[in-house]
Amino acid sequence: MGMITEFKEFAMKGNLVDMAVGFIMGGAFATVVKSFVDDIIMPPIGLLLGGVDFANLAYVLKPADAEAGTEAVAISYGLFINNAISFLIVALAVFFVIKGMNNLKKKEEEAPAEPAAPPAQEVLLAEIRDLLKK
Repeated sequence: MGMITEFKEFAMKGNLVDMAVGFIMGGAFATVVKSFVDDIIMPPIGLLLGGVDFANLAYVLKPADAEAGTEAVAISYGLFINNAISFLIVALAVFFVIKGMNNLKKKEEEAPAEPAAPPAQEVLLAEIRDLLKK
């Protein structure tokens, strides 16, 4: 029973739950970025380059042989270009998120802290001192 309780405490720690949420959101974000690159960014670039679809760009090392039943062996550099652009977009998005968080932190640090109120004992002693002066 002790190990089960210990595992439950470990699994329910805030950092672990936050990390799990981060992984789930990251996966969803990756899907959106892939669609953004494949469906929005790459078609106009391909059109500008004469109707080239980057996903189909490849260097064929060995053509397919229908008689032997072998598939073509190729270096798919077009897919690499798509993935590199996806990476750059994700990196840029993360950069802006971190930059925004750092700016918020900086503003919090620069905000003047209100002076701490003196302890009640000091206030009473100051009042007694002022009464004694009179």
